[in-house]
Amino acid sequence: MPFAASRPSSRWFAHPLILGVAVLLMLVAASGFLGVRYWQQRQAASRAVEHSRQVLDTLDRLRANIADLDTERRGYLLTLDPAYLKPYGISDESVRRESEALQALVADDPLQSLRAAHLALTVAAKLREIDEIVKTARTSKVDPALATIGTMGEIRSQIDQMIDNERFLLADWETRADALEQSKTRLIASAVAIVTVFAGGALALARLEARRRRKATEENVQLHSDLEEREKKIRHLVDANIIGIIIWNLEGRFLEANDAFLRMTGYDREDLASGRVNRTDLTPAEWREADQRSLAEVRAIGSTQPYEKEYFRKDGSRVPVLIGGALFEWKRDEGVAFVVDMTDRKRAEAEARESERRYRETLMELAHANRVTTMGQLTASIAHEVNQPIAATVINAEAALRWLGAQPPDLEEVREALGLIVEDGTRAGNVIGGIRALIKKVPPRQACLDINEAIREVIALTRGEAAKTGVSVQTDLADGLPLIYGDRVQLQQVILNLIINAIEAMSGVAETPRALQISTGQAEQGGVLVAVRDSGPGLDPASVERLFNAFYTTKSGGMGMGLAICRSIIEAHEGQLCASANEPRGAVFQFTLPLQRDEGVPAERAGPVPAA
Repeated sequence: MPFAASRPSSRWFAHPLILGVAVLLMLVAASGFLGVRYWQQRQAASRAVEHSRQVLDTLDRLRANIADLDTERRGYLLTLDPAYLKPYGISDESVRRESEALQALVADDPLQSLRAAHLALTVAAKLREIDEIVKTARTSKVDPALATIGTMGEIRSQIDQMIDNERFLLADWETRADALEQSKTRLIASAVAIVTVFAGGALALARLEARRRRKATEENVQLHSDLEEREKKIRHLVDANIIGIIIWNLEGRFLEANDAFLRMTGYDREDLASGRVNRTDLTPAEWREADQRSLAEVRAIGSTQPYEKEYFRKDGSRVPVLIGGALFEWKRDEGVAFVVDMTDRKRAEAEARESERRYRETLMELAHANRVTTMGQLTASIAHEVNQPIAATVINAEAALRWLGAQPPDLEEVREALGLIVEDGTRAGNVIGGIRALIKKVPPRQACLDINEAIREVIALTRGEAAKTGVSVQTDLADGLPLIYGDRVQLQQVILNLIINAIEAMSGVAETPRALQISTGQAEQGGVLVAVRDSGPGLDPASVERLFNAFYTTKSGGMGMGLAICRSIIEAHEGQLCASANEPRGAVFQFTLPLQRDEGVPAERAGPVPAA
């Protein structure tokens, strides 16, 4: 089957002429940029100089108008000659007009704009003051000589400040303009030097181009030879039939395939040539959406990550495969795909799952047998726990009959006795229900539960066994513990095993008090901690590591499965079970359990626990 080799990558920057043109374009662009920048800066400097001169001219006119206004006002106040009033009015209007023109000119300069605004306010105030003096000059008894004392000094001072600032700006812009002229000269000199250097470089590049062409011819000959060698290697890979290889187009048709793929799907080359082998017909309906996503990825980036799917064989059966592919660079509507047969791997995975299932079933059987055996040891204790509420029920029933036979019948006493009968019956039913739950063989059921309540139920079942062996049972159950998530029966089996082991360990201790303590609390890493402490002979440090191994026991008649099953149950609940020495004597067995799961996760979605 033919496979075209990929084209050699273009080496644009190794081409001297292209490099020369690129450098020339860069120089032209740089020269254009510098020229435009120079022109913009020159225009900005010219506009700034012209603007400063306009401001200075306006300030000069304003100062002249102020002087004329002051002179005309003085003349009128000293002579009261109406001939001064007409030019006074004209000067007044000129001052206002020039003041407004000044504000418009310096609007873009924050400092000068602020000064111009302040000057305008000062001029307006002075003009109003002068107008009042002129209007009342004839009727007022104020001496005209005194009225002429007021001067326009404040206005002149502000005008002088603005003139000084604008002259400074004008000098600065003129300095910049001179610097631009000097940079223009340097720019022209640099351009001439660059052109000279470029001309020499162009000549050198032309010589390099000639040598490059000769070398390219030699390389093309070698490249053709390498291409043929590469074609042979690719053909060898395809013909080796290690994995399936197919050539396809975007329409879904398989254009070519090697023998490995054809054997995988059961088709032959006649089917391939007739067009009967295509992606749509070979793909089951549930895998077509994954194919569409892969096709979209190929269109977008030219390749797709390997993914698992199934193909129909010619006989209608299915073959699981791992497939990945890419488009050809030289033909964007065709590509190559590599297909790996996953049948053996899927079979191995199925066998592993079946082995795991059988292991869990065996472990469940052992756990059930362990519970039944443990409950058998507690027969006398359980009988005592059941007999107590039954005996109390009989006594309360007899008392109720006596109160009913009294004359008159005491119904209040009868009601109280019947209530006690109900309580005793409920207590007996709870004991029997707990026994049935521990003995009954049921699938694991995950739910939120109160660990303290579960512990109290187990203590009630073992109270008689503890009393028979002289063991005092103490509890230290923390209040307000959060709920945990797990199987109630399995966790009670763990607690029951640990309590029975502690009672049996203390049965041979005669010199010291036999004390059993069950405590709960908050674990350091979060979750709940349950600890069972005894005052027995303790643990052998050499055997602590093997305590939880299957078939390892320190009892003469033990099977060595109890603690192994306990650890399996706790680990299946994502917890930990460990043992250590108690102080001053005895042993401590404690385990941790995680808190309840998110309420949004239903119990049936949780993973199964390997015991029941």
